[in-house]
Amino acid sequence: MARLRSAGLLLVAPAAALALAVFVAAVTLALAGADPASTLRDALAYGLRPTTLVAVVNKAIPYYLAGIAAAVGFHLRLFNIGIDGQYRLAAFAAAVIGASVALPAPLHIALIVVVALLVGWGWAAIAGLLYVRRGVNVVISTIMFNAVATGLIAYLLAPARFGRLAPGSNNVTTATIPASGWIPGIPTAAGDLNGLLVLAVAIGAGYWFVLTRTTIGFEVRAMGHSWRAATVAGIRGPRLALLTMAASGAIAGLVGLPQLLGASHRFGLDFPAGLGFTGLAVAILGRNHPVGVAIGAFLWAFLERSAQVLDLAGISKEVVTILQAVIVLSIVVAYEFVRRVRARQERTHVAAAAAAVEGAPA
Repeated sequence: MARLRSAGLLLVAPAAALALAVFVAAVTLALAGADPASTLRDALAYGLRPTTLVAVVNKAIPYYLAGIAAAVGFHLRLFNIGIDGQYRLAAFAAAVIGASVALPAPLHIALIVVVALLVGWGWAAIAGLLYVRRGVNVVISTIMFNAVATGLIAYLLAPARFGRLAPGSNNVTTATIPASGWIPGIPTAAGDLNGLLVLAVAIGAGYWFVLTRTTIGFEVRAMGHSWRAATVAGIRGPRLALLTMAASGAIAGLVGLPQLLGASHRFGLDFPAGLGFTGLAVAILGRNHPVGVAIGAFLWAFLERSAQVLDLAGISKEVVTILQAVIVLSIVVAYEFVRRVRARQERTHVAAAAAAVEGAPA
């Protein structure tokens, strides 16, 4: 019965958060002069179209990878705010290397993926080293590294170096990756899914396996629950922190590949930015669980894609931004409420058990 109550609380929390977000969206739409019921109904109908769902899944893939990258750090209470810089620098390096070689398709794609992994790994490892060796706060260092990565990319992307300026365009880009380095799509009746969906699933499965079925995963979870207790038990915190930051950065390095290998095939000034911060929100929504992060990424992408209906109705798409912010905030509040309720239930259970022991005949 206690397990059922606990599971019920875990289900009620996100449901209540979503209901609150829908209520806030309805109020916002009403204030904007729209009919909340019909607008939300139209947005839902548009979002559930097969072609829209394919677009939503494709949009959710980088969100999911960014969410897993954030979740890796969250387990050790390390907030990797530098995912944005890590994936952009990794995508830039992968684009330059990918465009400079000619290999058979599988090897070419594998090389690009490995380059992105290594660059993301190395860039995040610097922040990990600063934290372990000098005690530099990870949040501060990774935020600063975002700015450093942006400046470094701007310097290297100049036409005099690795950039190219197409005639009649102001968008400086790297050279185009040959077709052998493009990721093939997964055909469906409603359109092609991005081929890196397979890689995202593999990353999620690997994340789950390492976290729940390996010694290092146990150490990460133990250190996340109590750094002092884990240290007393013999777990080496500094080593674990460095490995966790590097792993988070390696996964972050893959975030830009769905766009690079599946759509643009080159890195330019218009390359998507801000996916790292979306990943942080998605990881919070998914409670750092690979399935939960997938649901959070899909929900986030679904809301953004459905926002196109608001444009057609003459309503600002920022309503969706409000909805996303309310969902994240309400999820945090709801799970904190659940945590306190469960803690109170555990204290009550322990007190009842202690009373029963004291009242038992000797």
